[in-house]
This record gives sequence, structure tokens and C-alpha cells, in this order.
Amino acid sequence: MAKKRPVVVVTRKLPDAIETRMMELFDTRLNRDDRPLSQSELIEAAKTADVMVPTVTDRIDKTVLAQTGDRLRLIASFGTGVDHIDLATARQRGITVTNTPGVLTEDTADMTMALILAVPRRLAEGERLIRSGSWTGWGPTSMLGHRIWGKRLGIIGMGRIGSAVAKRARGFGLSVHYHNRRRVHEDLEAELEATYWESLDQMLAHMDIISTNCPHTPATYHLLSARRLKLLQPHCYIVNTSRGEVIDENALTRMLVAGEIAGAGLDVFEHEPAVNPKLIELDNVVLLPHMGSATIEGRVDMGEKVIINIKTFVDGHTPPDRVLETMF
Repeated sequence: MAKKRPVVVVTRKLPDAIETRMMELFDTRLNRDDRPLSQSELIEAAKTADVMVPTVTDRIDKTVLAQTGDRLRLIASFGTGVDHIDLATARQRGITVTNTPGVLTEDTADMTMALILAVPRRLAEGERLIRSGSWTGWGPTSMLGHRIWGKRLGIIGMGRIGSAVAKRARGFGLSVHYHNRRRVHEDLEAELEATYWESLDQMLAHMDIISTNCPHTPATYHLLSARRLKLLQPHCYIVNTSRGEVIDENALTRMLVAGEIAGAGLDVFEHEPAVNPKLIELDNVVLLPHMGSATIEGRVDMGEKVIINIKTFVDGHTPPDRVLETMF
């Protein structure tokens, strides 16, 4: 007798090649129109699925997990971050959670470096000037920004992405500094020519550019609080490609409006897709729609990891990307 294929519910539209492969391997239910599911729809999906494949836009919280019954056994998340999943409740209910680490590192680091360049050099402002038809030609004091060569970059979170950002930063002549929950191995530190700061407060007070590359966990919620943001020097820039919740967005906005920090490059927001209207009005802020990992190659690689995790689990083995805990 043929083994019954597991029911796999996919909450958002994935690359065509990934969806085709999933349908070949599993009894797959797709979201053809890519509309984010409501909480009631997530609950219904969790009741009918052996495996759920959610994304960062899906809140798999205690309310959803409490109504899954005994059928749901695996949440194979399409993405690296797992802050949208109540891991404690999943563990209590015997539900395994996996993610897709590693495959987005280079793409996110590229976007981080792009913002590190774009904000001090006023690239978005210049592009808007051209499109507005207001540009009257080159001038010796026109559109002056700041060079990044020789500046001090403070990286918050020296994991895969933070390390990849540091490698890129060295090529642009930045002095690399970092704060991490644990100091990285001395060999990596030497390779990156990175200076470790045990005190985040002290690092913030001495940097020219800050890049946040840590996950969102209870420990990192508003890690850059109003108090810590006040430690930044007025010429400092902030770049965030991690999670919006890591920064107190209201406090950041107030400081940008007041000119207390020089500018920001933000790919993520605390209440996305909502964006503070005051941020939109500012010229010294580059705003992107959570596209740090948005490459075709990256999305396909993510999907392939999801498939491997599901197949391994269904075959009775521990999936390679099982999430045990998150830490900064």
C-alpha cells in the first residue's frame, strides 16, 4: 500500500518551481492569490494540515496553536526569523518548527551595504531630484553627502548576516566594530578586523554608522530604545535590515525630525506594512518595503530548504533546520 502523502498548507504564493515540486511530493494546498490569511483562516489551515508552511506575515500565536488539534506536527516556516511563531506553545504541543537559515545571508548583507552607502551619499534624494525635473546641473556644493571610507561601523548582532556585512564593509574602508551576546571566535574577529564592545551603550556612543543585524526576540525588543538612541552622535546614521521591533520607531522618528541623528536606512518597520507618516516625509531617510532578502535565487533556495525539512520530518528523522531556540 502506498504511503499516504502528508497534507501541506502553504500560506503565501511561493516560486513556481517550489510549488510544483511540493505538489509532486505532498498533498499540497496552495494560496494562489497570495492574499495574507486572516487569523480564522490560519486556524482552519492548522486544523486540516499535517504540515504548515507559513511566512513572516503569518502570526502563528498561542490562539492559533491552541486550536490545531492533534494533526499538525510540523511548522516549516519559509524564512529565517521565527518571531512570528509562538515557539514555547509549539513545543508544549509537540509541534516541530523549522526555518531556512543561511540561504539569505548574502542577499541581506548586500542590501545592508547598499543602505550604508545610500544614506550618507544621499542617493535616494538625488534620484528624486532627477525625477522631479528640478535638477539644474552640477554644482560644487550641490547634493553634498559624507564619505564612508574611514568611518566607524557598529554592527549589532555578529551572526551570519552581521559577519557578511563586516566583510563587505572592510572593502569600503570602514572600521568594523560589533556588539554581540557572545564574543565571536578570535579567528573570525581577526579575519574581519573587528573590534568587540561588551557594552552596547559604549559602542553606540562612538560610532558613525549603526547596522542592526540581530533577530527579534523578547531580549531584543526595542534594543535600541529611546534612551540608547540618545547615545548616538548627531552625525550618526542607522541602518536596519533585521526586524522593525528591534528599534523604538517612534523615538527614532522624533530624533530624525529633530536632527538629533543624521539619517536612517530602513528596510523593516515596527508595525509593517504601516510606516510612520513622518518618516515618509523625511529626505534623510531611505525606506524600502522589506526587500532585503528579495532575490529570485534566495526565494528558491528558501523553498528548497522547506522541502528538505518536510521530507526529512515525514521520513521519521530530525529535520536539519529544526528551531530549538533563538538568541542574540
